[in-house]
Parts: sequence; C-alpha cells; structure tokens
Amino acid sequence: MNPFVYNANPGRVIFGPGSHSQIASEVQLMNAGKALVLATPTQSKAAHRLSDQLGELSAGVFDQAVMHVPAETAKAAIEAAKNMNAGCTIAVGGGSTIGLAKAIALDTGKPILAVPTTYAGSEMTPIWGITEAGVKTTGRDLKVLPRTVIYDPELLVTLPDFITGPSGMNAIAHCVEALYAENANPITSMMAEEGIRAIGRSLEEAVKQQENIAARSDTLYGAWLAGASLGAVGMALHHKLCHTLGGSFNLPHAEVHTIIIPYVTAYNTLAAPDAIGRVAKALGVESSADAASALFDLNIAIGAKMTLSELGMTEEDLDKAADIATRNPYYNPQPVTRESIRRLLDDAFHGRRPTVD
Repeated sequence: MNPFVYNANPGRVIFGPGSHSQIASEVQLMNAGKALVLATPTQSKAAHRLSDQLGELSAGVFDQAVMHVPAETAKAAIEAAKNMNAGCTIAVGGGSTIGLAKAIALDTGKPILAVPTTYAGSEMTPIWGITEAGVKTTGRDLKVLPRTVIYDPELLVTLPDFITGPSGMNAIAHCVEALYAENANPITSMMAEEGIRAIGRSLEEAVKQQENIAARSDTLYGAWLAGASLGAVGMALHHKLCHTLGGSFNLPHAEVHTIIIPYVTAYNTLAAPDAIGRVAKALGVESSADAASALFDLNIAIGAKMTLSELGMTEEDLDKAADIATRNPYYNPQPVTRESIRRLLDDAFHGRRPTVD
C-alpha cells in the first residue's frame, strides 16, 4: 500500500431513532453555557419549542438562517450570540442552519451541537462557506466542526420528497468527489464508497415512503459517511461548480448538486477510472463508464429536477458561470478548461444524458 495521510476529524456522534431526546443532556455535557438555537424562518416554531424545552439551558432563538450563509446574516447571528450571552449553538436543520452555526463558530469559537434534519453532511466537515457580493467563499477550520452531532432518523420522516431526493444526491456527490480528491486515501475512499452504496439502495424508498424509518436510517448513515469523507479530503470541480452556481446565481444548493454530479462524474471518468469504478460498483453497475448514467437514472427515479433551466438559470448565465468557475479552479483529476466547462454547463442546462468521451 502506498503511503498516505488521513486527517481524522474529532467529534462525538450519537445515532439512532429517538436520539434527539438527548439534546439537553448533550448541551450540559459540552459545558459551554447556554445554547442559542438556530433555525430558518420556516423552522421557527420548532426552534422555539426546543428553546422552551431546554429552559435555563437556552439563551434564545435566532431564526433567520438562509441558503448560502449571506455575510449580513452571519454578522447578525454573531451579534445575537454575543448579546444573548450564548456559550454554544444548537443547529437543528439542514446545511443553511448548520452553515450559520459555523459562521458564528468561525468568528467566536462557540462550539456547535448539530442535529441535522436533511442529508447535507455539513455537520461532519470543518468546511465553512459565506456569500458576499455574489461570491461564495469557502475555507477549512476545525473551529467550525460541530463538537457533537445527533443523527435521529425520526426527525426526517416529515422531510418532503422534493427535499429528501436532492438532499440525498447532495450527499452522494460528496462521496463521489471524495473518491477522486487530490488527497484521497484508503480510509476516506472506503467510507465514501459505502456512503454511495447506502444512499443508492435507500434513497428512492426514502423519497416514496416518507415514514420508512429503515430507509431514512440507511440514507442518514450514508450522509454521515459522505460528510466525514469530504471533511477529511479536499474538494474538486464538482464543488467549485456548485459553489459558483449557488453563490453567484442563488440557485438552491441541493438541487444544483443533484443536477451537476452526473456530468462531473462523466467528465472525470477517463482521468480517474479507479475512483469512478468504485462509484459504479457501489451503485451496482458494471463499469466506470456506466457510473454517470447510473447517477442520472437515480435522479430520474427520485423525481428530481434534471436541468439548470428548471432552477431559474438562463442560457445567458452560462458564459458568466463558466468564467467564474474556471477563474480560480479547484484541483481536479481531469484538467479544467473554460471551453469544456461551458460545454458541461450547457449539457446540465438542457438535461442531456451525460456521456464519457
């Protein structure tokens, strides 16, 4: 075996149905004082219920988390945490809420208790992202890695199908990217392949049978592995494109990942045959050449949106997106050119079946 470096991220994970009942005891175990409960506006009522249940352990609620963590929202949340004398935060929700907790932690060092209610995987990474002036900036800092994560599939049975599907595909995209990352290693690759396998076999059932706890558990397990895999290695072309499309065009995060991942997989197949071969194996198809189509077919099976045009992007936006995505490209196994990325985006805009060439 070749030498490698594996950066194991610290953290405490509690997994299983009903585990959200341990939130109060976990706040006490963190020994960081009162917790500020974070939420999106649509989850405000649930956040206030949790705050009431915590009683003296709660510093209050900040319910203005939004997609892509705008800088002004991050600043407001940081001020709220300081003004309420919060010693830590509780992020109950998806990537938007957990991302806001990370912005607070990045500035203040306040530890995070994450209770994910989607399959985003952000709770397992030290990666933060903040959007300002239409540009999403990302970075890595162990301060933003949640200290404790509670995975409870019971909290996901009310997650509607149109969120469940793209959220699961978002997690698969993390796994795919981890397999061909510049610093991929045998440990993260093992986790990433298992993550794809777990989500691939359960996501359609989770979408179509909303209260299927077994399917929810399997998909949540895969999402955990996805976040842990990506959190230990670097990002590549897929995330660069998604950060561009999300941060600069305000397209929905999970849906962008869902649409883009088959095309980036096809783009990298010839340059990373072993990694894409593991994707194919995990999805139960014969060869690396079939992996991109398998992801595309899974998108169809879960009823996902298949084109960037459906998300509100215009054809005139494609040139600008290609320019931004190739200006400061991330590492990628297949060299990135402006022409090739413009062609990839055009395929994704129209929803053509991805091809390996």
